[in-house]
Amino acid sequence: MKKQLLIPLTLLLLLIISACGNNSAEKEGSSAPEEKKSETITYQSENGPIEVPADPQRVVVLSSFAGNVMALDVNLVGVDSWSKANPHFEEKLKDAEVVTDESLEKIIELEPDLIIGLSNIKNVDKLSEIAPTVTFTYGKVDYLTQHLEIGKLLNKEEEAQAWIDDFKKRAQEAGQEIKAKIGEDTTVSVIENWDKQLYVYGDNWGRGTEILYQEMKLAMPEKVKEMALKDGWYALSLEVLPEFAGDYVILSKDADTDNSFQETETYKNIPAVKNNQVFEVNAKEFYFNDPLTLDYQLDFFINSFLGK
Repeated sequence: MKKQLLIPLTLLLLLIISACGNNSAEKEGSSAPEEKKSETITYQSENGPIEVPADPQRVVVLSSFAGNVMALDVNLVGVDSWSKANPHFEEKLKDAEVVTDESLEKIIELEPDLIIGLSNIKNVDKLSEIAPTVTFTYGKVDYLTQHLEIGKLLNKEEEAQAWIDDFKKRAQEAGQEIKAKIGEDTTVSVIENWDKQLYVYGDNWGRGTEILYQEMKLAMPEKVKEMALKDGWYALSLEVLPEFAGDYVILSKDADTDNSFQETETYKNIPAVKNNQVFEVNAKEFYFNDPLTLDYQLDFFINSFLGK
């Protein structure tokens, strides 16, 4: 008889223990705080996945991408000298320090939570010990995809994509108006004088080239196609400048360099110069192809070609 009662009693005890356990778990579950939102995200960089802040507050940019970060309303505490010298960025970067890939102590003092640069920067290992460091190879992706990648890195992909869609629409519509005015086959070249050397640019090297050639589809002089399209730029002498000058010329000038070539007969006899179809720009404002610069360049081209 005792043996017969033993099994039911054992089962009853197990049921009681199980019920108590379930009640305890329910109470714990109901009173437990909600799981905190992750403070980092994983960005798929060129060199593999890397944990970066989900909401970066103190970013250092060592090359090229300051305008991309500012366009997404993310705070910069350190930038490269080229960005700092850009008059168009002056107000936004007034509190940012100039840094390089070798000023490690200064970067440590800035306490960044994210560092961004080109793939050819030095001391990546040491920089990575200071903060997550992400690098990009210039030209590996097109200029708009580059902005989208930075949007992903900063956890602002939707904002980046929205700007891209709007920009392409505005640039392409302006291009149609410009071609209707100047003619489908009218050529445009982008020429720059820097450090006593003349350069002409292809379709992906800043200076407004992405807008003129990729979005607006304006015609490029044959000589420019031949010499500058592959590498993005080509250094030339004053003597051959007329061969590379289009019907219209965007002349990127730096007031701090020698621009006396404009006083030569070779330059003055270029048809675009004679026809008053040279549009001069401040080189320091026109170097890059970030959203802030691209919007500025687009407004300049609309005003110059269309008088709007």
